[in-house]
Amino acid sequence: MQVSALYRHPLKSHGREALDAVTLTQGQAMPFDRLWAVAHDRSKADGSEWVPCVNFSIGSKAPALMAINAVMDEETGLLTLRHPARPDLTINPDTDSDALIDWVRPLVPDNRALPARILRLEHRGFTDTEYPSVSLCNMATHKAVAAEAGKPLSPLRWRGNIWFDGAEAWEENGWLGRDVALGKAKLRVIEPIERCLATAANPEIGQRDVDTLAVLNRMKNQQNFGIYAQVIQTGEVALGDSLRLL
Repeated sequence: MQVSALYRHPLKSHGREALDAVTLTQGQAMPFDRLWAVAHDRSKADGSEWVPCVNFSIGSKAPALMAINAVMDEETGLLTLRHPARPDLTINPDTDSDALIDWVRPLVPDNRALPARILRLEHRGFTDTEYPSVSLCNMATHKAVAAEAGKPLSPLRWRGNIWFDGAEAWEENGWLGRDVALGKAKLRVIEPIERCLATAANPEIGQRDVDTLAVLNRMKNQQNFGIYAQVIQTGEVALGDSLRLL
């Protein structure tokens, strides 16, 4: 098995960025992955601690967000966001909340909690788990889901961090509690990823076009796709690196 794609999502639910390599650090999430999040106007989150996804503007509530792409400049701290229905935006997430809120507001339905401010959570970020996690996704499983759906599906629907080839479809579901070596890093698989309605949105246009949850339930009688893992040994992971089950 080998690593076929790497992604980070600097601003939670607001864009993904492809990488060639990344250094994973023991006990932390992927660097800059979900480091920031957009709290909505009903959220009580203040950035001092991890809180669940319900506190933020996310793709399951606003499918148009799924069409955002991102580029993070680590040296300048600037984040550039692109969406087919909006002009490109470059901001410093720590200081430009107002600019981001003005830009993203047209992408959020009026009947939902509205974006209000950007929060930052160092080291671990606002991952979808209570612990700092990295998500792993199996390309063979994705292809099986696309075949069941009866149409091509972009892997970007799943918002995974690390994609791999060379395994059987659904093989990763048997890795819970096991360790995996990726490049020079090691991770421990913790749990499956239960999917939400965000995956129903086409990441090119930000509109729901496939009932992915129904497809998963039809195939496996559950809504899981991919696995969450924790980094237990610091090391670099690059495209083409091997993935070994330990």
